[in-house]
Amino acid sequence: MESLPLDDTYLTIQKTSDGLYKDRSSKFFYFAFPVKEEEEIKEKLGELRKTYYDARHHCFAYVLGKEGTVFRAVDDGEPNHSAGDPILGQIRSNNLTNILIVVVRYFGGTKLGMGGLIQAYKTSAALAIEENEIVEEKVMESVQILFEYPAMNEVMKLVKSHDLTILNQEMALNCQMTLAYRKGIEEELIESLDSIETLQIKS
Repeated sequence: MESLPLDDTYLTIQKTSDGLYKDRSSKFFYFAFPVKEEEEIKEKLGELRKTYYDARHHCFAYVLGKEGTVFRAVDDGEPNHSAGDPILGQIRSNNLTNILIVVVRYFGGTKLGMGGLIQAYKTSAALAIEENEIVEEKVMESVQILFEYPAMNEVMKLVKSHDLTILNQEMALNCQMTLAYRKGIEEELIESLDSIETLQIKS
């Protein structure tokens, strides 16, 4: 029986990208960061505010989580929905998550109007993504196991067959191991672990 494809992957960006977009003397410095939690986002925003302390606007949007249910769009003083939403729109149209895009604007003396602003922020966000690389990532989980040393051979076979990553291990008569696995194989993995004598899954 053919196994079904695992639904535990998502698209994100591989690295940090940045650049400059200009429109009628206004400068838009754009940045894209791969992120996994809101604490990281605060740090990135704080760093940019220090570096570009004299900029008028630090507009941004982010999406987190496999389903993209955690998200935010911020106009930072620009007219409502003229900056954060166009940035978020580019993230959504590329089906990306675990990403932060920031666009720092220096006003050049000429007003761009609502349409001009939307276009400038949309283009800046699009360039930040275009100049990066979109990658597919797996949703990972971890499990801690306890077992007696004679079961080591079976545990290592299982590590190999299920493509697990050993995060840490303590070897003695009673061994402990923390394993990382892709979420889609959870049921199958727990079943395999349960079949090893003396092995316990630590809750």
